[in-house]
Amino acid sequence: MENFLQTIKTEAKKNPKKIAFPDFAEARVAAAIAQIKSEGIAIPVEPVIDPKKYSARLAEIRGISLQEAEEKLKDPYYFATMMLEAGEVDSVICGPNGTSRERILPALQILKSQHVSAFFFMVLPKTVDEDAANGGILLFADCAVNIDPTAQQLAEIAIDTADSAKKFGIDPKVAMLSFSTAGSSNDPHAIKMREAAKIAKTMRPDLEIDGEMQVDAALIDSIAELKDPGSKIAGHANVLIFPNLEAGNIGYKLVERLAGAKAVGPILQGLSKPLNEVSRGCSIEDIVNLTAITQLL
Repeated sequence: MENFLQTIKTEAKKNPKKIAFPDFAEARVAAAIAQIKSEGIAIPVEPVIDPKKYSARLAEIRGISLQEAEEKLKDPYYFATMMLEAGEVDSVICGPNGTSRERILPALQILKSQHVSAFFFMVLPKTVDEDAANGGILLFADCAVNIDPTAQQLAEIAIDTADSAKKFGIDPKVAMLSFSTAGSSNDPHAIKMREAAKIAKTMRPDLEIDGEMQVDAALIDSIAELKDPGSKIAGHANVLIFPNLEAGNIGYKLVERLAGAKAVGPILQGLSKPLNEVSRGCSIEDIVNLTAITQLL
């Protein structure tokens, strides 16, 4: 666990970038900023809100009046996102104040985006069964944005998450998760994940993607041999794509709280510039870790 996160921090220190923290006054963020400065991971920026500064540009982007733009720019998340859009900072970390919607909405409205989704790095402790660890680093998606994605959207989430894994030196092996494995059920929910796997493989034949499969078959060799012996992914997956936001959110929190994994994220993908958020229940360490990862996006 520590080796992966330490490697990320070491890389971030080689080229520290400016990162805005709209919630800089919050106690955990303030402590994290102090640690980030001390370790040289990034160059934290505390936004000083001036609603007029970006009002003309925001009005242009959103097709709204200057008055409406100025009103929106009183919101620290809108203001920090406009700092990023203007190139005054290299990235933004939002939270832990406000809701996820309040933090992400400005980015969706301002930063040119494609298929936006979010993943977590789940960094597993050494105490986890090695057969289920697959290198100790898993990526879970989508855990923050898409509530009930279609098969096409799930395929795009799978591809984007696989490409994100590659950015961090991880060879992605993607499992499309379900309560069914290799056609054991023909329920519409299982069929959706099966179809998503087919779409993803057609779009990106260079990636290793399979499904639908149950999570134990995706992670554990002995179970994979019983349930899906013909799959190259089963038993070796390190990128797990959940069928909906409900499952993804529950899944990452269970692994974090019961298995002792370090959940780093959510990490947004699909935006034109890097902007991420921390949850309301985050720790100081969570903020520092996410900052290091954001520097490398």
